Amino acid sequence: MVNAKINGKAIQVPENTTILEAAKLNHITIPHLCYFKNLNDIGACRVCVVEIVGQDRLVSSCNTLVQEGMEILTNSPKARQARKVNVELILSQHHARCAECARSGNCELQKVANDSNVLNFPYHDDIPEFNWDDKFPLIRNDSKCIKCMRCVQVCDNVQCMNVWDVLKTGSRTTVGVTGGRKITDPETHCTVCGQCITHCPVGALTARDDTQKVLDALADPDKIVIASVAPAVRTSWGEQLGLTHEEASQNRLAAALKAVGFDYVFDTDFSADLTIMEEGSEFIERLTKGELKEYPMFTSCCPGWVRFIKMEFPELVPQLSSAKSPQQMFGAIIKSWYAQILGVEPDKIYNVSFMPCTAKKYECDVYG
Repeated sequence: MVNAKINGKAIQVPENTTILEAAKLNHITIPHLCYFKNLNDIGACRVCVVEIVGQDRLVSSCNTLVQEGMEILTNSPKARQARKVNVELILSQHHARCAECARSGNCELQKVANDSNVLNFPYHDDIPEFNWDDKFPLIRNDSKCIKCMRCVQVCDNVQCMNVWDVLKTGSRTTVGVTGGRKITDPETHCTVCGQCITHCPVGALTARDDTQKVLDALADPDKIVIASVAPAVRTSWGEQLGLTHEEASQNRLAAALKAVGFDYVFDTDFSADLTIMEEGSEFIERLTKGELKEYPMFTSCCPGWVRFIKMEFPELVPQLSSAKSPQQMFGAIIKSWYAQILGVEPDKIYNVSFMPCTAKKYECDVYG
């Protein structure tokens, strides 16, 4: 164990514990942006700087280990001023129109700026242009990127897809698609898994917002608007509203969607059962006909996984099931069987999928 002091408080932490983690263990907050435990501790943002008594230079707390007898000041005037300046410099290259950002109210930069008492921007703005294919389900807004490298690290070290990389040098340094390619290039090999979105602390990476399309459909008196809700959404929808698991029931979810204007509400479980039946039937047919030369036959329910297999392991494609995913299967039966039940033309039905995955947007775009 290592003995030290943080803000005058005696602490004891295991060896090889960083100052940031030691502070967390003792309920002391040190603001930070780029740091993500076990993923990103590169000290790029310099927001987590602290003062160590006896040292002239401030150190980044995310990658500095606590040493025996160390006296750490997390909120000294020197550390506080440096932190504020670093946040102001980050904001000088950040499109800070928060009201129009999807992450407003849930943005780590916004919180750090507020906590650091940043009330104006003293530095000249140097904001990159937003240049992206906004039809792709994953949106990267260069004007909001703070170069924390979290997206690079999670894509390289967790997903192992190496989609993102650091581009250019000096003051022009930015993050973009590896090799300067477009995200839509086949060589990019993005599976649209959305992990980079999840780890981005700001609004630089988001899923394409299709809300207006849904609102337009709900406002169209000639459309029959149907909601199909995935099990993951059904079980988690109440979290953002502060509802308990008991309060966030299926009945309340259905009632809420009907109140918004949806004509019919379905659970995607139904088409998941259809998928199981289709895949089972396909397996038996391919096996008995001798068409399945190698085993096993893989499921095709996850569009991100299917995209991954096709790009990274094309030799396994013959072993993929040809059955549609539950989302696509539901859309097919709604536009055929259910349209017949309602006695309407398929074009009159507008089906909205409530899914937990960015890759589902890609699947809808490609397969309709």
